[in-house]
Amino acid sequence: MQRAEKGDPFVTFFGAPVERATVELTAGDTYEVSLRHVVVLPENVPMRVIGFTLAHQEPRRDSDDLIAEAVEAARAADTAVVVVATTERVESEGFDRKDLRLPGRQDELVRAVAAANPNTVVVVNSGSPVELPWRDEVAAVLLTWFPGQEGGAALADVLTGAHEPGGRLPTTWGTLTDAPVTQVTPADGELPYTEDVFIGYRAWERASRTPTYPFGHGLGYTDWTYDEIEAAGTTVTVRITNSGTRRGREVIQLYVTPTDPDAARPPRWLAGFASIEAAPGESTEVTVELPRRAFETWDEQTNSWTYMKGSYEIEASRSIADRRLRATVKL
Repeated sequence: MQRAEKGDPFVTFFGAPVERATVELTAGDTYEVSLRHVVVLPENVPMRVIGFTLAHQEPRRDSDDLIAEAVEAARAADTAVVVVATTERVESEGFDRKDLRLPGRQDELVRAVAAANPNTVVVVNSGSPVELPWRDEVAAVLLTWFPGQEGGAALADVLTGAHEPGGRLPTTWGTLTDAPVTQVTPADGELPYTEDVFIGYRAWERASRTPTYPFGHGLGYTDWTYDEIEAAGTTVTVRITNSGTRRGREVIQLYVTPTDPDAARPPRWLAGFASIEAAPGESTEVTVELPRRAFETWDEQTNSWTYMKGSYEIEASRSIADRRLRATVKL
């Protein structure tokens, strides 16, 4: 357990253990270990609690040796699978991240394995975006988030083709340098939110910056052709065809764009989506009813949502950056 930083009790009770010292030991020998610590309790606190733990890790091999071993295994394999991840020390609900890099030497590991085997698949096990500087050097990148106890079995099904990786990104992935909104530290206890509604993909579009992977992005094991879109008011029907060679799942995303731009509003925003499945060569259609809220803005004068009448362009897309079909409606 570690002392709370800047008065954050969450870190005290849930923070990861902190390494305090290392010692060289000889295998087979017996050692006596003791913990001695002088505790000074602060004054004028409502509750005084003391908690401490003495823990140890197993012997750790040299990282250079581990990378070299991975390279040799990859060189002898038909396909190499590298699993990289964030840890509780860099990603938590109790503190902000300092950067978007994978911890340790994981980027170096991926590059070394990919150099030895061009058929390298990288499995990214993280709960939020990370930078992937080697993405163009590997055959595929698979995001698994934090999958739980059946993650291994699910991953095996996806890698062997038994099931399709049909998810779509609910966040925008890019580098911290390119990210439009990075000032998230309060000053004197206040955070002004100067970005207003321009956060996430809305901020990236407003800044005209291209992320690594856009909001809504995702690939599967087949291809799709977007055939037709019809819009009657807020009811939108989209017809697509599975133009690939195997059955698959597609997530149709509907974005709304005002034909009369307003600087106070995003250039476009997600208004609805639907998922469909189809066999190879099969065409299918789906109808989505766009919610009223998609066409409303918050009025600070009346403290209520205001319906914004006007002309809108509805775009059927595979992601915020891959827009396929358009229809115009007037509300």
